[in-house]
Amino acid sequence: MHVVTSRSEPPERTGPPERTGPADTPAPAAPRRRTGGRTRALGLVAAVLLLAAVLVLSIAVGAKSLSPAEVWHGLTDPASPAYTVVTRMRLPRTLLGLLAGAALGLAGAVMQAVTRNPLADPGLLGINAGASAAIASAIAFLGIGGFTGYVWFGLLGAAVVSVAVYAVGGGRQATPARLALAGAALNAALYSYVSAVMLLDSASLDRMRFWTVGSLASALPSTVTAVAPFVLTGLVLALALARPLNALAMGDESARALGAHPARVRAGAIVAVTLLCGAATAACGPIVFVGLTVPHLVRALTGPDLRWMLPYCAVLAPVLLLGSDVLGRVLGRPGELQVGIVTSVLGGVFFLIFVRRGKAARA
Repeated sequence: MHVVTSRSEPPERTGPPERTGPADTPAPAAPRRRTGGRTRALGLVAAVLLLAAVLVLSIAVGAKSLSPAEVWHGLTDPASPAYTVVTRMRLPRTLLGLLAGAALGLAGAVMQAVTRNPLADPGLLGINAGASAAIASAIAFLGIGGFTGYVWFGLLGAAVVSVAVYAVGGGRQATPARLALAGAALNAALYSYVSAVMLLDSASLDRMRFWTVGSLASALPSTVTAVAPFVLTGLVLALALARPLNALAMGDESARALGAHPARVRAGAIVAVTLLCGAATAACGPIVFVGLTVPHLVRALTGPDLRWMLPYCAVLAPVLLLGSDVLGRVLGRPGELQVGIVTSVLGGVFFLIFVRRGKAARA
């Protein structure tokens, strides 16, 4: 009995302190949460600083590079030789890239969340195809020209297709699978229509061939003015949906238990994506891979919480788009490579790297 007692006493002495220490369990948990939030906030500040640097590069680099002093005088002094180049050409181009990049990045993140599909991008629901079909029709049948005119038709086409996808996908009973299938079907049909219009009308083909590649080169102050209200409205709506979309990611029943309304959330998400994609596509053309690649990169940095993902996407997507535009100007001198070509190459490479390393997070 003494032997048994001596062997059982040590666990009795050592066990209780491990279970009853009052400060051991909560103390490490709180700092981890604070550190995580601080790290994300500092990362977002760093992303904003990176975006500011890319904005300066976008204004300074072109067929003729400008020094920082020339850029400053071009922005502030109408008598400066650089004023026309900076204020009338490069500044609108840079602002349009900022708006379009933020729109595509946010739209991609919202699409991946609402469809629970990590391969979703702004084209999955046929919204880009709807904008393209409307613009092709405006060019071929109405003789509309200029990016300012394209914006309104692009938004109209995107809105009509969004309503059609939502209706075909089941309306208030829509599910992610139904929405994706309806969007894929309409996407294929509409791009076939665009191809037919371009082949049957040579004038439309000439006017659309640069737009279909995706470009910021023809940006005008009026284009930025026309696009900005729609992009900013879509941006505010997307950010407001971050918390409900987080709940929706756990399934419809769990979302309802948390107070969210799945049908309303999906409808709001489609409205936000329509505004963002319709405006960006109308102004710049169907630029690919920005809305697909950036959310994966951001998810690897922040995790799946959309309250952090969406602001990061709104900042880092313009970095990718404007950085690609600057790279296209440098590589294509004395001409330039269209930004849609550069984003296709860079986005494809980045996405393959994510897939190879297993960092393409699941929705």
